[in-house]
Amino acid sequence: MYWSQLTWAELPDKLKAVNGAAILPIGATEQHGPHMGCGMDAVMAEELCKAVAARTGVPMLPTLPYGCSLGHSRRWPGTLAVQPITLIELVKQIGDWAYHSGVRRFFMVNSHVTNEAPLRCALEMLRAEHDDMMVALINSATLSERVRAFHFADAHDWHANDAETSLMMAVAPDMVRTDKLTEADDPDRTAGRVFAHPVNRTSLTGVTGFPSKASASKGQEWFEWMVADLSELVMRGVAEDPPLDQSYFESCKCE
Repeated sequence: MYWSQLTWAELPDKLKAVNGAAILPIGATEQHGPHMGCGMDAVMAEELCKAVAARTGVPMLPTLPYGCSLGHSRRWPGTLAVQPITLIELVKQIGDWAYHSGVRRFFMVNSHVTNEAPLRCALEMLRAEHDDMMVALINSATLSERVRAFHFADAHDWHANDAETSLMMAVAPDMVRTDKLTEADDPDRTAGRVFAHPVNRTSLTGVTGFPSKASASKGQEWFEWMVADLSELVMRGVAEDPPLDQSYFESCKCE
């Protein structure tokens, strides 16, 4: 179900079978503390969407490995950030070309928190230009209440914490340095703040939360929840139509 492995002759039938639906996984490349690889967000998006594509039959576009990670600063090596406007334009252009290939239900699955604002802008631009294209923005860490609860359990402004470390232990164990977990722990210092401070002003290790609490068994259960809950959302979207059939471009003829 990978877009990159389908031929132009195969793609139309794959899209027709799911009402023109396709999934775009979006991650980031950024420091994830001393205990975890910098590609964690991209790996999370990739593994989650691969499993959902297999379960639902909805084709998955190639994963975007770069995101808006400016808040991680230059204090720690490893972050490769793009400007918000760059991400907006990149996703908009990907969506345009997906539309011309037959995509009419476009699921953006985001695994990096601060990608959300640029991706919402891309959503607005795509649906304004393509009247018959529906666009959804789904943030992987908050796609359901149970998924949100385990992500936020040890920190409100979590990063590379118990949740993310446990997930990587389960689906990509090579990403985790288990001998570094305890030294990576760092409490959340963002409670009650008025401003959104960059990570260099909120963390000593680049982490917010407690990766020392992580385990592969928790991560496996949590990953299965994410796959099940995202698959359910995607399948609802495959069947969904707009509440009203009214053109974006035509003026109201009401008297």
